[in-house]
Amino acid sequence: MLASWLVSSRLKSKFKEYSNEFLPSGLTGKDIAEKMLKQNGIDDVVVISTDGELTDHYNPLKKTVNLSEAVYYGANVSAATVAAHECGHAIQHSKSYAFLTLRSQLVPVVEFSSRWMQWVLLAGILMINTFPTLLLIGIILFATTTLFSFITLPVEFDASRRALVWLDNSGVVNSIGHSKAQDALKWAALTYVVAALGSLASLLYYIMIYLGGDRR
Repeated sequence: MLASWLVSSRLKSKFKEYSNEFLPSGLTGKDIAEKMLKQNGIDDVVVISTDGELTDHYNPLKKTVNLSEAVYYGANVSAATVAAHECGHAIQHSKSYAFLTLRSQLVPVVEFSSRWMQWVLLAGILMINTFPTLLLIGIILFATTTLFSFITLPVEFDASRRALVWLDNSGVVNSIGHSKAQDALKWAALTYVVAALGSLASLLYYIMIYLGGDRR
């Protein structure tokens, strides 16, 4: 939890810092996203604005690149980096990137698991001595969310790689802007790494309980 908070705080700090690094071209996040999509032959994805801070995401079902207002209207390194990263996901979708396809297939399973696992785990721990199978079911449900977290890692890393390559080739950012974009994406990626490791640690804890390590 502490690591997650530290990384999240650092990411917000980096986003704020690089929001003051304005682009010579004056292109906004919206402009950059539309340009990147067009240059990659994608004409069926719409770039829209969404409320909130760091709420940027790509919706594969609606085929929309959703950019927070600061990114959508911003003409700075932070906005360019985030917009390009989300378009990286759209490109993955258009090319049927294997890990993105797998993650999308797991979404219904993870949604079901997330809805019930906390209650099943709680009941399983309370009934560990009388009905241990219930805890095992909870562990299996939790394992699907952990698997999802780890599958997300290559998806995010690849989207960042695509973003940096395009930003360089398009000339949207200079060498200084590139290093700052790379730094921002590094901290964004770390949030997913910490989340995955945290999920794995929790999973191992529940497995230990099931194996009798914490039985009373």
